Amino acid sequence: MDQAFNVSTLLVLLGLVEMEEFQYMYCALCIIIYLFIMFLSISIVSVVMAEPCLHEPMYILICKLFINGMFGSSTFFPKLIVDLITSSKTISYSGCIMQTVCITLFAVFEMSSFTLMAYDRYLAICHPLHYVILMTNKKVMKLIIGSSVTYIIAIFIGILLTWALPLCGNKINNIFCDNMSLVTLSCSDPSLSNFYSAALVSIYLIVTISVTVFSYLRIFAVCLKVSKESRQKAVHTLVTHLLNFTIFLLGVFFVFIRYRLGSIDLPIMVHVLLSVTPVLFPPLLNPLIYGLRTHALKIKLIHYLQGKNMGLK
Repeated sequence: MDQAFNVSTLLVLLGLVEMEEFQYMYCALCIIIYLFIMFLSISIVSVVMAEPCLHEPMYILICKLFINGMFGSSTFFPKLIVDLITSSKTISYSGCIMQTVCITLFAVFEMSSFTLMAYDRYLAICHPLHYVILMTNKKVMKLIIGSSVTYIIAIFIGILLTWALPLCGNKINNIFCDNMSLVTLSCSDPSLSNFYSAALVSIYLIVTISVTVFSYLRIFAVCLKVSKESRQKAVHTLVTHLLNFTIFLLGVFFVFIRYRLGSIDLPIMVHVLLSVTPVLFPPLLNPLIYGLRTHALKIKLIHYLQGKNMGLK
């Protein structure tokens, strides 16, 4: 009976109710941001795939980051845009589960990409003579595939635990679905689901943050010993990666704690702003930070876009 109740339930996204007064303005803004993300990301991915000189570990990881950004944006923006146009404020339970899976996968893959990129830059800067042996295209693909399979299995276990919970409410304090939004609606004791998700997130963050921080600290240590020109190049890489990593990490932290604040009654728009940070800003900033600030990629991208423009004339 619980399962049948879950499947037939329409969930109300209260964040959409809050956006109703300026829904068309929000809709126009979402369309512009989504098209910007997709256009730049597709262009950069196309350049990386088309240029043999860019078939290197760093650019493969950058390409993975952009593909994941397009995936995450496409699980969030299209439905939000349609909801704003049609004034819809509901989502089916099955649709909510699907969106939860996709957004969780996006967040995990994003963090994984940042970690692998930090490790790649650590090997390139701290072990330059052995870099071509330590980090090859084949090894990068093995790391990407191996980590992705592990994350997918772990996430689906967590989603199954949530799916088994019967619901006693249908109001979500957000504009999209996430795992904790569903857990808080449960009629039964969600301790097992809470423990699994908390343990999984904690272990994952400890491992990825440790690897990332170690990599950046070692890069920073090398920066102090090299020439001024090399130091500037390394610091540029360090600041670029740290900026985007920090923005994403803060967003993940907000999402992780916003339902664990106990008796603190946060306004719905605060819930929305906290939870939308890791979904909105990384896909928006990645093309600017990694695509337009990476010199070789920027030059190839300019040539690619110029060629497209010439083809249209």
